[in-house]
Amino acid sequence: MKILGLCGSLRAGSLNAAVLRSAAELMPSPSELTVGPGLDRLPFFNADVERTALPEAVAELRAEVGAADGLLIVTPEYAHGTSGVLKNALEWLVGGGQIAAKPVALASASPALTGGDRARAWLAETLTVMGAQVLPQDLGIPQATRKITDGRVTDEPALQALAALLDDLVRAAAEAHEAADSLLS
Repeated sequence: MKILGLCGSLRAGSLNAAVLRSAAELMPSPSELTVGPGLDRLPFFNADVERTALPEAVAELRAEVGAADGLLIVTPEYAHGTSGVLKNALEWLVGGGQIAAKPVALASASPALTGGDRARAWLAETLTVMGAQVLPQDLGIPQATRKITDGRVTDEPALQALAALLDDLVRAAAEAHEAADSLLS
């Protein structure tokens, strides 16, 4: 299974980027997790541009999402929602349909006690409207500054929870793949 990881943070020392790096290292073999390109390369969403001349960066993102068996989206929480850069990426994905029926797991890391709960809830609702198969289980890492060191998750319970989320995502992606194959036969 090929899993694409997207990070909703652009910060160099991002806690959420650290979660994504750790996920790539924990990915159960033979599956692989590829960290997607920085979402900062995407222009602001504009439906007129989408209809007339799709930007190359958007076409590449759509192709990567389309080729993936599943997605792991890791998001910070800003003002009780996700980041603007991730919202912008999702807006570009709506029109392409590549995320429809795709299994998606959500995670967030936050210095707050809530661990980004509201951002994950917001994101789950948005992705459900887009037709994604959002896994019911997700991962919040509260007080993440105590659990992430040198760009990696170092807290053992958080690592175990991340590994379990990845197992669930790979299982959901395999089931979705089997279901699609049975429809074709």
